[in-house]
Amino acid sequence: MHTIVIANGDLPHLPLPLPEHDRVVAADGGAGHALRFGIVPDDVIGDLDSVTDEELARIERDGGRIHSFPEDKDETDLELALDFAAASGAGRITCYGLFGGRWDMTFANLLLLASPRYAGIRLEAAVGGTRVHILRGTETLSLKGAPGAAVSVLPLDGPAAGLTYTGLAWPLEDADLPFSSPRGMSNRMEGAAATISLREGVVMVFVTGSSP
Repeated sequence: MHTIVIANGDLPHLPLPLPEHDRVVAADGGAGHALRFGIVPDDVIGDLDSVTDEELARIERDGGRIHSFPEDKDETDLELALDFAAASGAGRITCYGLFGGRWDMTFANLLLLASPRYAGIRLEAAVGGTRVHILRGTETLSLKGAPGAAVSVLPLDGPAAGLTYTGLAWPLEDADLPFSSPRGMSNRMEGAAATISLREGVVMVFVTGSSP
């Protein structure tokens, strides 16, 4: 199951090019974003402080479900939305609206994608022409993009071991990448497809100039 999660951050001003999906979940104010793009979310989750009563009424009228939480809670609205998507059986989650506004929220949103509780789910986020992917040990990530698209790999939660690249200008074979090192920045795709595999660790992969 492929679930789209729309949060309350910055979105493009053009129609949102959603890939094929099975469910749309809005994290609080992401519901308003969805409606402005002509999308009625299947579920709205959060403390509902950033969505209007009129927007909620429209969503319910069109068959959407509202899941209300108290404002005084431990989880962020995005965290609630991701947990809901995972519990609903999502094998792939694509997120929109995670960036913009406060730097601390943007950074927290990115780190949340790498939470161990989402292991086994293909998680990615889209902003403009950049897609962000989470890759965990023993997994292989297949990338699509234009030749010359920038590809950066950043280790999370310690060093990354056994990195192998194919289809990139500077290939790797079973290489290690130290934690906090920028050594994985600014590789580039040679053609329209590439792969990155990892033996141990967790990395965040940024592809700028990628396909939807």
